[in-house]
Amino acid sequence: MTLTTTRLGRTGLTVSRLALGTMTFGLQTDESAACRILDKAVEGGINFLDTADVYPLGGGLRTVGATEEILGRWLRAVPGRREGLVVATKAFGRVGPHPWDQGASRKHLLAAVDGSLERLQTDYVDLYQLHGDDANTPLDETLEALDTIVRSGRARYVGVSNFLAYRLARAIGRSELHGLVRFVSVQPRYSLLFREIERELLPLAQEEGLGVIPYNPLAGGLLTGKHRRGAPTEGTRFTLGNAAERYQERYWSDRYFDTVDALQEIAREAGVPLTTLAIAWVLANPAITAPLLGASRPEQLADTLAAADYALDPELKRRLDDLTQVYRWGDAAR
Repeated sequence: MTLTTTRLGRTGLTVSRLALGTMTFGLQTDESAACRILDKAVEGGINFLDTADVYPLGGGLRTVGATEEILGRWLRAVPGRREGLVVATKAFGRVGPHPWDQGASRKHLLAAVDGSLERLQTDYVDLYQLHGDDANTPLDETLEALDTIVRSGRARYVGVSNFLAYRLARAIGRSELHGLVRFVSVQPRYSLLFREIERELLPLAQEEGLGVIPYNPLAGGLLTGKHRRGAPTEGTRFTLGNAAERYQERYWSDRYFDTVDALQEIAREAGVPLTTLAIAWVLANPAITAPLLGASRPEQLADTLAAADYALDPELKRRLDDLTQVYRWGDAAR
């Protein structure tokens, strides 16, 4: 299978229209299953892999770096495999016991990128991203550190994740003012159940030519339709590790289940799995570069990969837009 490709923002880098997220590898997903998922993704045409130094999400300090290590061993297992892929990672979260083992200071970022490269068993990453916004470090210091990382060859491009639109706009302005490396992408949360970024972040991305790599396009699995009201499903991100509470706070309520029930009915009428429909809806937004697919088992990729070939009818898209319009406004809409 060959996925269509697109440029990452206004760079010359070409990536597949779907990307693979790896945050479950090493906690929810063991190494054997993770490698099968990676194999399945590449067979399906994905050439864009995303990870982070704090993954697996929810494991805390005891598992920091485990996901990168799994990915690194998989990359090295086949000669030439690394050269055929675009590898992205992130830094910001706490990775050690010292107060400087987190954030976006020069000290942390220069150490963090070296740690990631060692675990990934590679000389460089294609995209190095800030996993969050550090209000305690001046933007100029962070940008200068990232500029050093790119100029040293340890990363080809830099991006951000979980940034508010005004902070991203300010960072772009500071980098242009000082002639420092410029962010080329943003990785926000985005799905039928979380559309707030449509108001400011996505228009900014389009105006500035930023690639958009949304995570959580299936709302932590809620948009697969596999979850039921009541106690969260065991063995999923709603119950595993120290991130479970965050996911329950995000999505585990009757409000969301009511919407999912309505979406399921639309999917049945359309004759397509809700999983496929939810990813196709994200892809239909012209601001989106490549949604991040997540999986805990290889077979879960079948319906998400199918979204790349699914032509979303305009009237069907309108129905999905109308049904989930409330999620453009966040808590204010409750």
